[in-house]
Amino acid sequence: MGEKDMERRRIVRRGIVATLVGGTFWGLNGTVSKWLMDAYAIDPLWLVCVRELTACWLFLAAAAVTSKGRGQLAGVLRSPRGLAQVVAVSFGAVLFSQVAYLEAIDWTNSATATIMQSLGMVLVLAYVCLKVRRRPRRREILGVGLALVGTYLVATGGNPGQLNLPPEGLAWGLGCAAAAACLSILPAAPMARWGNFTVNGLAFLISGAVLSAWYRPWEHMPALDGVAITVLALCVVVGTFAAYALYLQGVKDAGSMRASLLGTIEPVTATIATVVWLGTPFSPAEIVGFVLIIVMVYLTA
Repeated sequence: MGEKDMERRRIVRRGIVATLVGGTFWGLNGTVSKWLMDAYAIDPLWLVCVRELTACWLFLAAAAVTSKGRGQLAGVLRSPRGLAQVVAVSFGAVLFSQVAYLEAIDWTNSATATIMQSLGMVLVLAYVCLKVRRRPRRREILGVGLALVGTYLVATGGNPGQLNLPPEGLAWGLGCAAAAACLSILPAAPMARWGNFTVNGLAFLISGAVLSAWYRPWEHMPALDGVAITVLALCVVVGTFAAYALYLQGVKDAGSMRASLLGTIEPVTATIATVVWLGTPFSPAEIVGFVLIIVMVYLTA
């Protein structure tokens, strides 16, 4: 094996780890966000505005730490094509994914939203195959099948009654699937040129500013105590900044399709977090779902 092949494998392995950790943080964040919305009557759009307009400065600060990051930040601001790509990421990936997922949870429940979101991997597979003009590989088909079945079992415990699909929930759920696909596809090219932190920082800033101008979060302030503020800060630092930075690094290093499959670690983490939080036991169906997703991760890696 040549040095280039070894280096490529090292990068892919790094991407796999980044995706799994980022998906884990997302799973924790979904559970915590749902708790915040229920316990403090927080509107999903208010939560998106706060997360985006605070996390963006963490991304930009991380970009400005190194000379390379400062150069990338200055470069993209002078590049009309680069800015257009960042705007596409801002609306098509960052804003769309956050709003669609939180609205889907609010209209349905976390199980339904998670299952609908997982359909995005089918869209990613179709996009990748059309782009390179090839048929899906057996491992990819098997991986998608295991991921979908595993996600269903983990999210519902094998009970279809857990699903809740009013018309608004169905619409936002399908939006989740499209947003998940966009998140695995759109950032890859600009991040390869301008860097993870630069693209994320500007994308979060743009989408947060536009959404805030329309929604006016200061007019929908919830009553928060010290516990809520602390949990909200964790949502921003861990569930938004770290989760997006790691997941999108995984997209860059491991590829859109592999990252989309590995991202199904999110419902596993969300379920475990809910069980630990509420003290309820795992069902046999959930354990089977865990096993299927772990097998998928092994096949994908």
